[in-house]
Amino acid sequence: MPLEVGKQYKELLKQYIDSQSEEDLYLGQQISRKFIEKEIPPEDVISIHKNALTDVFPEMQDQVAHSFDFLIEMMIHYGLALREHQSLIQKQEEMQMEMVLATKVQSTLLKTKIPDFKGLDIGFLTEPAKQMSGDYIYFLNDNRNEACVAVADVIGKGIPAALCMSMIKFGMDSLQNENTNPYHVLDVINRIVEKSVDDSMFISMFYGKYNADDSSFSYASAGHEPALLYKASLGDFIELDAKGLLLGVQQDVVYEEKSVVLEAGDFIAMMTDGVTEIRTETGFINEEKIKSLLMEVKDESAQSIADTVFSKLNQLQNYELRDDFTLVIFKKEIEKV
Repeated sequence: MPLEVGKQYKELLKQYIDSQSEEDLYLGQQISRKFIEKEIPPEDVISIHKNALTDVFPEMQDQVAHSFDFLIEMMIHYGLALREHQSLIQKQEEMQMEMVLATKVQSTLLKTKIPDFKGLDIGFLTEPAKQMSGDYIYFLNDNRNEACVAVADVIGKGIPAALCMSMIKFGMDSLQNENTNPYHVLDVINRIVEKSVDDSMFISMFYGKYNADDSSFSYASAGHEPALLYKASLGDFIELDAKGLLLGVQQDVVYEEKSVVLEAGDFIAMMTDGVTEIRTETGFINEEKIKSLLMEVKDESAQSIADTVFSKLNQLQNYELRDDFTLVIFKKEIEKV
């Protein structure tokens, strides 16, 4: 304990007891900075105060002096706990900075360009439940007549999920100007994931390809949520499901491919389980609720459909996303006369 600081403190304490002036209080604030500079712990500050008080009031009762001994012992443990708490806060702040940086990197790496050609209206929305998203959308269009989309969901969150998504992005990029048939795309991505991802990580994916020449939409699924096709001529929905294991389970998997034809006013809603497994105060919503929401906005643009459905489902769960939310709409435009 520095003797010089102790002497200064005793003199200042005596002055304040005699005068109780605002100036002495200000000087007390200044000397506290010296305590910090010299890294004097809280228990030593109390010890300095006790010694100074004993010198100023030599006839001070022993009970009062003993009370300072109690306070010193308490502050020893308090100081240890405070330093540990401050260390944890610093680590949390560092982790938060890393997460913010990782989120920015993820956003940059996973950027994708929406296909834009006459006859097909595309809209999508993806909202992470936390900073790092486990959902991923990838658009692929090699020419003006095809629009391909992959909707993926990693079973897992945080940085490991983001790394998986980066791997999928690499695999999808490698398919530029290659065979983009859904069964082939899932086969390629599955082989990449199976070789590179830990056994505890699995990925579901729905992949679809729209062909403007014949208005067909072919699709395949790797254990993903079925898409919903709205048929304007029927005024009803058809579930687009196809057999296929999750990505990364085993290397040799045959993915079933199916195809439908879109007519004017038809649209396909592709989504992750953050849409289908929304939980309200009364329990999980069912598929009929999603269909009814889509039906309400069937005549709107693809982007408006996605935005409105998200807004209403988010409201149902009191604006607290429990899982990443992703919805993609492919809508066959009505030709204008």
